[in-house]
Formats: sequence, structure tokens, C-alpha cells
Amino acid sequence: MTTQICDVGALDLARYVRPGATVAWGQGCAEPLTLTEALAAQRRQLGGVRCFTGISSSPAVRPEHCDYLEFTPYTAAGANRALSRAGLLEVVPCHYSRLPDLLGDGPLRADVLFLSLPPAGPDGTFAPGLGADYITPLIGQAGTVIAEVNDQVPEIGGHRLEPGEIDVIVRTSRPPAEYADKPASDVDMAIAAHVAGLVPDGATLQVGIGRLPAVIVRYLSGHRDLGVHSGMITDGIAGLIEAGVVTGARKSLDRGLVVTGFLMGTRALIARAAVDKSIWLRDTRYTHDHAVLAAQHALVAINSAVEVDLTGQANIEVAAGRYVGGIGGAADFLRGAARSAGGVPVIALPSTTGPSTTGPSTTGPATAGRASRVVARLSGPVGLARADAGVIVTEYGVADLRGLSLARRREAMIAIAHPGHRADLEAAAARAAAGD
Repeated sequence: MTTQICDVGALDLARYVRPGATVAWGQGCAEPLTLTEALAAQRRQLGGVRCFTGISSSPAVRPEHCDYLEFTPYTAAGANRALSRAGLLEVVPCHYSRLPDLLGDGPLRADVLFLSLPPAGPDGTFAPGLGADYITPLIGQAGTVIAEVNDQVPEIGGHRLEPGEIDVIVRTSRPPAEYADKPASDVDMAIAAHVAGLVPDGATLQVGIGRLPAVIVRYLSGHRDLGVHSGMITDGIAGLIEAGVVTGARKSLDRGLVVTGFLMGTRALIARAAVDKSIWLRDTRYTHDHAVLAAQHALVAINSAVEVDLTGQANIEVAAGRYVGGIGGAADFLRGAARSAGGVPVIALPSTTGPSTTGPSTTGPATAGRASRVVARLSGPVGLARADAGVIVTEYGVADLRGLSLARRREAMIAIAHPGHRADLEAAAARAAAGD
């Protein structure tokens, strides 16, 4: 029988969370803020607890809470970045598509699951809230399911939960977590213009996490009949839906639907999802399934990286020795796009580190203190193998590495590097060629 709690102040988590337990919860706009804040407030009474987090904005995810909470995410994005800076982040390097298995009956098995849900519908069942991704598959596998039911969370299409699948319901009323896009630099806009030229009308889009993919989406406003099949969607996707650019009319699967794992945006995105029946939440077992991705019509996967070497290997996790990203779903989607008929696997990144507000320079030395992000040797782990490299884009152009030999790849990558770094990269390429 489901326990009903009308005030979170009456929630005693010690009844459900044992010392040493693993607690998992949703990410982005689907983060159950009331429950995570209660977890942080009661952490001393709970003893040591491991928390599996995704992209978080919760004030619960703070370095000072690591006295009794251990944070074990798949990414350093969001509030996890502060934990990484403090050396307190225990990142699990894994493909996003593996998370349901790892958290279900694998080594990271979730003992307690936190959910954020809208009020029940007329039939008593619950819509999935603002996310399904790796969380929905854990219902029925986690020992205890605690849901905050928030009257400010709208119903969105997707798998519905029966009341009997929830052990504890906590009533709350508060705005969901929000994520605003960051301002775009001139370099971002130059890259976005290049990527937009790679997207055919009628393509199916996947968009990764970060400022640059969000900027690229805004440059697709002149396209027609785009579809969406993505791990997450942002305000930019909502804008394309409202403008009639995203129709899904040419999708080979889920025609007419925007399929996503979770929402990551502001009230504008949440409001769009509340009234738009084309937006449909599916869990990771579907959104990241390799066969499903390969079957999409012209899947264009748009992701970013910390750095890419001259052969197409990409570091998507570590910058300057600090964990800043994560494996996530990039490899899943790039491989899916490579197999999709007419698909384009894209990695987009600025040619150098540091912000830019002046636009790309075509001559002269590299800006002082800005290292090249097109490199001879990666400074971090290989998150994306060169066998999975497709199209690499910087503000200086497009390097289509598909089918190219190592020597030709080096030439193509040097051509899109910052001019001030090309001489050094050419020397490194010559040394590498001598050793091939």
C-alpha cells in the first residue's frame, strides 16, 4: 500500500534509506528537488549513502554534503562540476545505453529510487513527469520507490505508472528545475553555420549536452520537416517545434513524434511540452538502442568534445586534468548516425580553448594562452575511438573523416585547426607519418 505524505517535513527517510544504500534519481528538469533536498538535510541520520546523479541543479549536490553522501554520476555536468573541482566526484565512465542495466541489477543497483511526477490522471495512473531515460526502467527493480508529486509538473506522453508501483508519495508544489542556454560567442555561431549546412531537410536530429549543440539548433530555423530522436531536448528544440520546422513528417520511426529521454530547458520548454502531444518520453533502452538509431531516417547526431586528435579520436571527459564531461550517449548516437541511411555523425568544437567574442581569424598567430583543441595527442582519455569518427567541425570548416586514411585524416584535421597552430600540427603529423 502506498504511503501518502502531504508535507515533506513529515518524511523520515531513515525508514527507507539504509546506511550504505544507493539512491538514484532523474536529471535535468526531471530532478526531484524536494526529495534530494530532504536527503541532504537528513544525511547525518542516514549514515553513508551513495547517490547516483545525472545532470543536476539541486542544492543537495554540494561538496559540503560529501561528509555523508557519496556522489557517483556518469557526468561532471551541472552541479557535479563543483564536486569535480573539489576532487569529490566518483564518476562512472560508461555508455549511457548501459545505465539501466548497471542501475537495475548490475554493480550500481539502486536500492531507492526518487521520482518527480505530475498529479495522477483520471484513471489514477501517473505520467512520467519530465524524464524517463535511465530512471523508468528501474521502477519495479529498486527496493523502494519514493515519488514527489508536483502540481507544477505537466503531463507528457510516455509510459504511465500504476499507483501500486510507488511506495511513498510526497505532495509538493514548486517550479521544476530549469536550465537556460548560455550566450553564444562568434566562434560558436561560425561553427553552427557550418553544421547547419550538413543537416538536410527531413533529417532526424539528436542533440548533445552543452552550449555549442544548443547554438547549432538555433541555426536550423530555415530547415523543413526535421524530426527529433534524442536523449534530451532543449529550449531550442521547442522553438523549432513552434516555428513548424520540426514536424517529424519524414521520420521512418515514430513519425510525427519528438522522442526524447528527458527535458533540459526553461519554463518555455516545459510549457511547450505541456500542450504539445507530439513530445513523447521514452527510456534509454529505446532512445539509445543501436538498432532503433540505425533505422532512423537521416539521423544527424550533433555532439561536442574537449579535443580531437589528428586521426579523429576524441576526448569528451577531461580538460586540464579535471573531469568536466562524461561518456554519455555520444558513442551510441554517433554509431547510430553512421549506420543510418543518409545519417551524419558530427563532433563540433572550437579550434582553441577559451572564450571568443571577435570571431574566427584566418591569419596570424593563435591567441595568447589559448591551446589548440585539434591536437597531435589527446591530453585525456579516448572517449570516442577514431573508428567512430565521422565529421569534425570547427569555426574554420568541416573535416569529413569518413573513409579517409590516417594521412588524409591528418591533412583534413589540420585544415580546420587554428592557423596559429597549424605549423606545429604539421610537424607532428610528419613525425607520425614517419612512424606509420
